[in-house]
Amino acid sequence: MVDAPLPLGGHAPRGKGLAGLIASRRFQRWAAKFPLTRGIVRREGEALFDLLAGFTHSQILMALVQLDIPTRLMQRPQTAGDLATATAVPNERMVILLKAATALGLVKLRRRGTYGLTRRGAALVGVPGLTQMIAHHDVLYRDLADPAAFFRGETSPELANFWPYVFGPDVPADTAQTYSDLMAQSQVLVAEDTLAAVSFKGIQHLLDVGGGTGAFLTAVGQAHNDVKLTLFDLPAVAPAATARFAQAGLAPRSKVASGSFRSDSLPGGADAISLVRVLYDHEDSTIAALLAKCFDALPSGGRLIISEPMRGNAAPTRAGDVYFALYTLAMGTGRARSATEISALCDAAGFKEITILKARRPFVTSCLTARRP
Repeated sequence: MVDAPLPLGGHAPRGKGLAGLIASRRFQRWAAKFPLTRGIVRREGEALFDLLAGFTHSQILMALVQLDIPTRLMQRPQTAGDLATATAVPNERMVILLKAATALGLVKLRRRGTYGLTRRGAALVGVPGLTQMIAHHDVLYRDLADPAAFFRGETSPELANFWPYVFGPDVPADTAQTYSDLMAQSQVLVAEDTLAAVSFKGIQHLLDVGGGTGAFLTAVGQAHNDVKLTLFDLPAVAPAATARFAQAGLAPRSKVASGSFRSDSLPGGADAISLVRVLYDHEDSTIAALLAKCFDALPSGGRLIISEPMRGNAAPTRAGDVYFALYTLAMGTGRARSATEISALCDAAGFKEITILKARRPFVTSCLTARRP
């Protein structure tokens, strides 16, 4: 490496360390010109600008979904004028939106002035539940309008009202339907990754607690034709699973049990219990009580399967420590946990052989398994 004289006499400002040196405008100007550092300066500057502009990126994404532009472009390439007319957006504003979407890699300009989807843009249409999740982010945007007040706990987030089921069993039917539809869509990818990570060898009867309309159990039943299936969820949510099981041809080996794991015992008879995107909705005390019920409901050797987005352990992650951490904070109950924290809760409940599995897509879900001794 070539030695070169540093500004400030080669030393950081006294008492400030390396951070103080990097923050110095004199150092920044020097590093931007020096051949061995100017590439780093440029990349760091671009990364910092992406953080600065990130909220505008998410708004472009929201606008595309609200105006149904990905679906329109999936049908056929269209000009800015075509899309402007179809969406009642002024042409000059549609051009700005499409150029922004192009810069973000979601659409591309084709021949004859038409726009089409990129692979990333096509995923907006093809990934199950993605557009629905984006569309409901308007609630989260409002909750984060004053971030400082949000982190001080001085706001009353709307998101808590979007998911009221986490507070108890008395959920109106229309609210339960909204929750179930969104969760069923998002469960498709979760089920895929859980089935890829977890071995179901030897499992004869799976009880899915908090399983909604049965999207996860349906995926399990289709992948393993010798496993009996039981779903347990709130009275307003669980019955819709019956139709799903029947449509999938799983009615002969599936059943639905209604109840609340807060106040009711879990059904017995299963040799495995799954908790899919359940723990991060609740506080530690609620989870401790639930895990104790799981322990009691399982026989010796019975397996516990946990699948949900998790925070990083030693190294924070963008999915777990940014998105899901803020999302659960806005919900007003629960929190994103690391695999280590979840393992500790399982251990406290009496489970052994706790295994953290390699996640295929940690931003979708991570998994761990445990056994009742």
